[in-house]
Amino acid sequence: MALSRTRNVLKIYRRLSAFGSSRSLFTAPCQSTTVRIFSGIQPTGILHLGNYLGAIENWVKLQEECGSVFYSVMDLHSITVPQDPATLQENVLNMTASLIACGINPERSVLFQQSVVSEHAQFCWILGCLTSMPRLLHLPQWKVKSAGSKSGGSVGLFTYPVLQAADILLYKTTHVPIGEDQIQHLELTKDIARIFNNRYGEFFPIPKEILNSAKKIRSLRDPTSKMSKSDVQPLATISITDSPDDIMLKFRKAVTDFTSEVTFDPESRPGVSNLIAVHAAVTGQSTEEIVHQSVGLDTAQYKAVVADAVIQKLAPIRSEIHRLTSERGYLCSILTHGADRAKEMASPVFHDVKKLIGLS
Repeated sequence: MALSRTRNVLKIYRRLSAFGSSRSLFTAPCQSTTVRIFSGIQPTGILHLGNYLGAIENWVKLQEECGSVFYSVMDLHSITVPQDPATLQENVLNMTASLIACGINPERSVLFQQSVVSEHAQFCWILGCLTSMPRLLHLPQWKVKSAGSKSGGSVGLFTYPVLQAADILLYKTTHVPIGEDQIQHLELTKDIARIFNNRYGEFFPIPKEILNSAKKIRSLRDPTSKMSKSDVQPLATISITDSPDDIMLKFRKAVTDFTSEVTFDPESRPGVSNLIAVHAAVTGQSTEEIVHQSVGLDTAQYKAVVADAVIQKLAPIRSEIHRLTSERGYLCSILTHGADRAKEMASPVFHDVKKLIGLS
C-alpha cells in the first residue's frame, strides 16, 4: 500500500515536472498559521552546488514565506558511518556557517544541532517500537548502503528512517521539503504517524511533501549520476567554497559530447543539458532562454559562460563562509539559541507522547 502511494506521487511529480508546473502543486500553503516546516542536513563535508540549488535555496524561500520553520544540522544521522569526533564537531560548525551564508536566517527559522535536543533520540525508540522490520527492509536506501558495507550495515543505518520520522513528527510538522529520492522515507513517516494516531488517538498531522521543482544537478564527470559530496572524482563536484580557478577548471573538464551546438536534451545529451540546468538555476532563467542566448557558442565556449555565472553566484557565499568560520563563538551561540527554541516545541510534544502511551 505504501509503495503504491509512493509510485503515485512520483508519477504525478514527474508528469508535472515535464511541463514545469510541479512547483505550484507542492508549494506549502504558508499563508495558513497551521503550517510548520521541518528539514535537515548532515554535517558531512562541504555543501556542493547541487545541495544549494536543489535544497538550500528552497529553504531560504520557505523561511520567508512561513512563520514556523525548523532546520537541523543532523549530526545523529551522520554517525551511521564512522566519524572522527574532532572532525564531526568542526563539520557541525562549518555546516552552520554554510547555511547562514546561503541565506538561512536564525531569526526567521529555528536552526539547531539535532543531538542537543535529546527528545529526537528518545522519540525514535518509541517510534521504532511501532515500526516493523519488513517495512524498513523495503526501503531501497538500506539495500544500497548496506551492500557497500563490509559488516552488512549497522543497526543505526537500518533504523535511521525511523529517526527521520521522529525528527519530523516531534515538531508536529505539516510540510517537509524533500528531494525525489526521499519520498519513500517520508511515506514511512506518514505510515508511522497513522499507526500512532490509530493506536493512541489523533495526535500527529500527516506531513506533506514539498518537492522542489528545480532540475537535479548532476555530476560534471558522469551526468547520469547526481552531484555528490562523496564522489571520488574531484572534478565531478562544485563545492560552494571552491575558488574561481577551481570552478573554471571543473567546468572546462566537464563531460559533454562530440556535438558543439548548445541544446537541451537530457536523454541524448545529458552532459550539455546538465550545464544548461546549472546555468538556468544560478541565473533564474528558463532552459529555453539559456539555449536561445547561447546560439553561436560551441560547448567549450559555453562551459566558460556557465563557469562565470556560477562564480558570480557563489562569490558572496564563499566570502561569508570564510568570515563566519572564524567566529566560532557566534556559531555556537546560534546553535545554542536554536536548540533552546527547538526544545520549547519538542519537550511538550514528547511529554504528551509519553502520557498517551503510558510512560508518564
